[in-house]
Amino acid sequence: MQLTLEFGGGLELLCNSVKIHSVDVDHKVGEEKVQLTMKDLLAWVRKNLIKERPEMFMKGDSVRPGVLVLVNDCDWELSGQLDTILEEKDVVVFISTLHGG
Repeated sequence: MQLTLEFGGGLELLCNSVKIHSVDVDHKVGEEKVQLTMKDLLAWVRKNLIKERPEMFMKGDSVRPGVLVLVNDCDWELSGQLDTILEEKDVVVFISTLHGG
């Protein structure tokens, strides 16, 4: 599944200072492809994109408090948070609202 992931507010520093990632997330259970949820995507991001200090991005299975998550410009709190089902070509944005000045 092709997705665009964007990191801002300092989170890009956890991904080798790259803000925008075009990724192909292959999500299968055994041989069967299943729907990709935000929970699945976050686990994939932790494993494949976050190069250091994943605790700055995630807490448990979700993002840390203070990280705004948008799926196609809509706050994920309106679409089910971890249960949000992602579709081909979706754009997921992660923005830290907690940063120094």
